[in-house]
Amino acid sequence: MGPKVLLVEDSNSLAILYKQYVKDEPYDLFHVETGKDAKRFIQHHSPQLVILDLKLPDTSGEEILDWIKHNDIQTSVIIATAHGSVKTAVHLIQKGADDFLEKPITADRLKTSVALHLKRSKLQSLVNTLESKFDRPHFHGFIGASLPMQAVYKIIESAAPTTASVFINGESGTGKEVCAEAIHKQSKRANKPFVALNCGAIPRDLMESEIFGHVKGAFTGATTDRKGAAMQAHGGTLFLDELCEMELEMQKKLLRFLQTGAVTPLGSSKELKADVRIICATNKDPLQQIQEGHFREDLYYRVHVIPIELPPLRERDKDIVTLAKHFVKLYAKQDDKRFTGLSADVESILKSYPWPGNVRQLQNVMRNVVVLNDGIKVEASHLPPPLNQVNPVAKPAPSAVNTVHNSTQNPPTASPSVAVDTNAVIAPDPVITPEPTQTKEYVIKPMWQVERETIQNAIQHCDGNVLNAAVLLDLSPSTVYRKKQQWETEDAQHLSQ
Repeated sequence: MGPKVLLVEDSNSLAILYKQYVKDEPYDLFHVETGKDAKRFIQHHSPQLVILDLKLPDTSGEEILDWIKHNDIQTSVIIATAHGSVKTAVHLIQKGADDFLEKPITADRLKTSVALHLKRSKLQSLVNTLESKFDRPHFHGFIGASLPMQAVYKIIESAAPTTASVFINGESGTGKEVCAEAIHKQSKRANKPFVALNCGAIPRDLMESEIFGHVKGAFTGATTDRKGAAMQAHGGTLFLDELCEMELEMQKKLLRFLQTGAVTPLGSSKELKADVRIICATNKDPLQQIQEGHFREDLYYRVHVIPIELPPLRERDKDIVTLAKHFVKLYAKQDDKRFTGLSADVESILKSYPWPGNVRQLQNVMRNVVVLNDGIKVEASHLPPPLNQVNPVAKPAPSAVNTVHNSTQNPPTASPSVAVDTNAVIAPDPVITPEPTQTKEYVIKPMWQVERETIQNAIQHCDGNVLNAAVLLDLSPSTVYRKKQQWETEDAQHLSQ
């Protein structure tokens, strides 16, 4: 038996036609006419793909989609819709559908779309299998079961029992201190102190005192002896966050301490021995900082023994929703609110947003939502800026032709081999008249080519996210989806010829 594809279509004649289209394809197409039969088939046969008509005799395609997502059924869903219902179909894509086909569906379009989503379903199944082998949705302070985080957990487990220095690199908000604490808790020093020091938040003239301590009278205001972070962490772990922010002279003193283990408090001549495990972190590229003269190369090689790269939140896929639900429940309990989860629209928005502030930003967004709103589920209307600017329901927008034309209003004086819009008026420069011997050649591209290049460049700029590309282009997502699918089908036909 090959992969199973379920067609939910109340028109028996269309079902026969579609079966004829794919009779030679390497998968089995099954047909049911009602939503009740669709649920029964899905529960008993677990199809890899469902082609779902929007209008069914006993229910709607949206209700079936909600049921699939609510029960976390691992299947891809393609919405089949008649002309004029594309806006609804795009809304369902925001709720979790993978694609839509606009009727009348051609044989090539059907075969291309089914083959594409079966391939994606196979890859997703492989990813889920790999993730299930680890089966670690939590690890010390971390929350997330994605493959990038599983790799981080594995490195922590390998590095923690040793005495080797660890260097954590990652964008701001990815959890570098959480990672350092996880290493400490997993190590043999877990019952000893964990001391964290943010090198970017300490004034330069206080850095030496903060790390090595001082004696009474070492400087104005030093009224008592004080242990520095190194001695406070004796027997345990010293975490130096934002290490690249430390000035070079202090980096030199830190290097000596790492090499000798000797601490000399400020204002004292007596050396003390500190037994500490060093973990460092930065959100900058350390090699670039070395090239720019901000970070000592010898210190880099001393602390960069075991590197750990923390993935940004945008690369952690389903962890985004998992973390959001965790924060919502946590803050709802703290503030005595009713929130228990997220709506499908909100989940889609959260997964499509790039999260430049990573987990810290997501945490603050959920805190904002819980404090300022109330309800059972977080809705799109609850989200603060800039997330509330992404509308999960497609809205009417200017056509692609008008969009391109608007972007070329008042074009600059054309030069040889410059592509211009066919809607633009090509006229001689009113100010500068070319010499009689000069000839200006204009390369006029067909409008369809300009439109295709513009949309494809926007999608590429948004890392394949069609919704974000549509927002930037000021187009309806349905327009972008439809044109993208049309071009993919045409390309596939050309390749098969």
